[in-house]
Amino acid sequence: QVQLVESGGGLVQAGGSLRLSCTASGRPFSVYAMGWFRQAPGKEREFVAAITRDGSRTYHADSVKGRFTISRDNAKNTVYLQMNSLKPEDTAVYYCAARMDFSGAYYYGARDYHDWGQGTQVTVSS
Repeated sequence: QVQLVESGGGLVQAGGSLRLSCTASGRPFSVYAMGWFRQAPGKEREFVAAITRDGSRTYHADSVKGRFTISRDNAKNTVYLQMNSLKPEDTAVYYCAARMDFSGAYYYGARDYHDWGQGTQVTVSS
């Protein structure tokens, strides 16, 4: 099991930017494929972005493509979500997730992940 701690959330005006970080501990970070999800009040958890364990491939949901970028630094045991051109509809609790992987794949289903962080709130005002 890996422990995940998100940070970087906050309140930002529409059009602004935030960078979320998720730092892992407990297991070698480089064996984990990582993902970001979000959940707004009254809505189901939604996929945002995913990255392979070596960072060579990424996948972003259509709703954030061109605005958000997932990346990772395995030396720092950290995955990032750079969020630009934020919109009020991006308001949600953002979660990072980890899945031990040996195939080099990324994953976009919440059920594919085994470990989750506690979440960080992102609020975008209009």
